Amino acid sequence: MLRIGIIGKTNTGKTTFFNAVTMLNAEISNYPFTTKTPNIGVGYVKTPCVCRELGVKDNPKNSACINGWRFIPVEIVDLPGLIKGAWAGAGLGNQFLSVAAQSDVLLHVVDASGSINAKGEICEPGMGSPLADYYDIEEELIRWYMKNLIDNAEQVRRLMQGRGLELSKALTEVLAGIKVKEWHVKEALNRAKLTGIPFEDWDDEDFKAFATEIRYISKPTLIVANKMDLPVAEKNFLGLQETFGERFVVPCSADVELMLRRAEKAGAISYVPGEEGFKVKDESKLTPKQKWAINYVQSRVFDKWLRTGVDQALAIAVFKLLMMNVVYPVEDAKRYSDKRGNVLPDAFMLPRAPHRLTLPGRYTQSWLKGSSTP
Repeated sequence: MLRIGIIGKTNTGKTTFFNAVTMLNAEISNYPFTTKTPNIGVGYVKTPCVCRELGVKDNPKNSACINGWRFIPVEIVDLPGLIKGAWAGAGLGNQFLSVAAQSDVLLHVVDASGSINAKGEICEPGMGSPLADYYDIEEELIRWYMKNLIDNAEQVRRLMQGRGLELSKALTEVLAGIKVKEWHVKEALNRAKLTGIPFEDWDDEDFKAFATEIRYISKPTLIVANKMDLPVAEKNFLGLQETFGERFVVPCSADVELMLRRAEKAGAISYVPGEEGFKVKDESKLTPKQKWAINYVQSRVFDKWLRTGVDQALAIAVFKLLMMNVVYPVEDAKRYSDKRGNVLPDAFMLPRAPHRLTLPGRYTQSWLKGSSTP
């Protein structure tokens, strides 16, 4: 199962995003470091189901089909908010960064409303800087990768001298535990201009350059601009898009998505995650407070951004950054069923061949065509 890691500073709404995706009850509060250990759950990535195209009624087993949309399970990991010095172990940072590095793709949640300060504490909207928060967390990740490389440099040398491995193969073996593949290493060496440079000649700048490249190549990352329903958020969101590119920043309101999913579960509304709206089942049963909330959600989120962005973030991470395709294996090609007669019972996500990835603020996006679109 694919693993999607959620990273960011404390109080950006990471755990609310996690709860919205998984509908688990991870603790939410405004106190820094509420999440002291990683929350792990199962979320669902949405893609058009082929039952529409084939004109059949399916019987999903490993996933779900709702209104012609297939929801495929993925593992979601919500990491505790990182602090400066996490790469060196501050706040159990090494442990948490290791978990992040074991993910296939990362969602970097920032507070687009600027409602947290540099320490991750709640402040007046507009006073914080989501751009600075992004760079703070990214610096911790890159330093952690760099520290790991330096700490394991002797092992890399032994693999090259004792077993005669090429540098790319030796680095791949050392970094395999954090899902680094050899093509990642070769691409990182090339981008860092280290191809052909003897490993024993690497200095700190070389280690940092390689760490930076391997971090982004092996862990493609989408920026989730959260709290878009709050004041000032739109200005900061546009600034993030201008810096990193429109395709790498998604507007999001995790609070609203969580509220909608809970209301749908309670039977108050009809709502399919990711759709551009919802329907109140019986408006006469709403309290004045609930009516105000419904109007707020409609005007501040759906009228402006069309959707909450939570489902969209997952879909972009999986189908655009990881470039996954969905396949539906069957035994009876005429009935599209398994041996028990279940129509389109399973949906699996498989990667395309390695593709030159592009990164926020660093490279030009080569957009994948023909894949499932969020």
